[in-house]
Amino acid sequence: MASTGYTAMRTPVTNKGLAFSEEERKQLGLRGLVPAAVTSIEFETERAMAAIRRKTSPIEKYIFMQNMQNTNEDVYYRMLIDHTPELMPIVYTPTVGQGCQEFSHNYAQQPRGLFISVNDIGHVAEILDNWPEKDIRAICFTDGERILGLGDQGANGMGIPIGKLSLYTACAGVPPQMCLPVVLDCGTNNEEYLADPFYIGLRQKRVRGELFEQLVEEFMNAAKAKYGEKVLLQFEDFGNSTAFNLLRKFQNTHCTFNDDIQGTASVVLGGLMAAVPLSGKPISEQTFLFLGAGEAGTGIAELIAQAIAQETGKTVEESRKQIWLVDSRGLIVDSRKESLQHHKLLFAHDAPACPDLLSAIEQIKPTALIGVCTIAKAFSKEVCQKMCENNERPIIFALSNPTSKAECTAEEAYTFTDGKCIFASGSPFDPVVYNGKRYVPGQGNNSYVFPGIGLGIVAAGLTHVDDEVMIIAAKTLAGLTTPADLETGCVYPPLSNIRHVSLKIAKAVAEYAYEQGFATVPKPDDLEQFLADFMYNP
Repeated sequence: MASTGYTAMRTPVTNKGLAFSEEERKQLGLRGLVPAAVTSIEFETERAMAAIRRKTSPIEKYIFMQNMQNTNEDVYYRMLIDHTPELMPIVYTPTVGQGCQEFSHNYAQQPRGLFISVNDIGHVAEILDNWPEKDIRAICFTDGERILGLGDQGANGMGIPIGKLSLYTACAGVPPQMCLPVVLDCGTNNEEYLADPFYIGLRQKRVRGELFEQLVEEFMNAAKAKYGEKVLLQFEDFGNSTAFNLLRKFQNTHCTFNDDIQGTASVVLGGLMAAVPLSGKPISEQTFLFLGAGEAGTGIAELIAQAIAQETGKTVEESRKQIWLVDSRGLIVDSRKESLQHHKLLFAHDAPACPDLLSAIEQIKPTALIGVCTIAKAFSKEVCQKMCENNERPIIFALSNPTSKAECTAEEAYTFTDGKCIFASGSPFDPVVYNGKRYVPGQGNNSYVFPGIGLGIVAAGLTHVDDEVMIIAAKTLAGLTTPADLETGCVYPPLSNIRHVSLKIAKAVAEYAYEQGFATVPKPDDLEQFLADFMYNP
């Protein structure tokens, strides 16, 4: 341990608080800097949990966790690992949304990631040199343009990469010192922030086009040059107009994925696969209707098409015909092709126009309805009941975040469908008792897949990430949902098992990479044990 004395106490990675032993206090020059009581990390975690439970609002708890991360990382991660179901909604969705909105007003004055702006073009490599940790394996970065369902958050979007990488560590054991959160600050079109004297980011309208692309490219190449070809560069919450193009541009040259497009798709596909015993129909015999055709919607749709193609031997093009999308102008059909964005074209099928969701359900007769539109109450009583007309067990996934943007609540879904639907949501909902039966709504949280994928990538040294990785993660996740989970209508394993889930996904991803020859770490004899040993465990 390099830090001693006061520095050791002020450094989150080395600080143990009262858990420093008597011997450590002597050796590190800590006597007098800490009170006489000698405890343990377990006891300090209990103390911290007691303190956070005294907080009355989610945002107060979020700030408490932020402060803990900035003072004692071991206790912060022990809290998250031991109390995942309780604290994940605090450090990530839904509370992280408010955390971003208030990021400038609650700015902690301590570096917890890098802010790289368009004014830094030509100097990105120097900025990376300023980060103290040199063995970086996982970078999560955003331009803040489309944070959750909240729109342009500019530099306030830093809350998302920080929260995301915290979950890489808590849920999958990716060592925290190997993680780096980054904001590419290109300005913001959020007028409220531009007028806010406390706003921490560039006070200018969002830069697009050539300068934006130049910054992203310089960052991607500088990170790869500094940390090597196997550094994971995870795109997060970029706008629809740039996310798909950036993924296509860098997917084959860098170790990268976009969690909004691919991670969301993987976790939803996993939930749909787990739902097969309940619905009685394999994926290949289902018809899917999406409300929302942005990053998440088209990403999920494309992965489902690939899964159908694998299951049936059909082409992906043919498989897409079982998948329909509704956007703000109604059902996406052939007759609208001239005006459609590129990512929607693949799902424009030959059918009469439908102006709204209800008429689309009537015409398409889907077995599964998936909401990714960030419009609260979009799945009305009428919509849910219409789904029941053609299905004994309709699948209804209301995936928009945060909770205030969910297409319907769990209680509404079960009530409107008389308890028949197979429900999952993006944000957490409490169990629902309807007609004497207890239903546990599954949370289609990306945290089920991206940490495990990240662990596999980092530990085995993958040099790229293809769509098959996402399908493998989905299949592994589905296989970990038990009959007991399904009995309550839950299509995901309990969040309390998340590290076990992540380990199994990491193993499956790494095995595939070794088979295909793009894992650079020599293959260990016992892959699962190797991964378990790699995992950080405070």
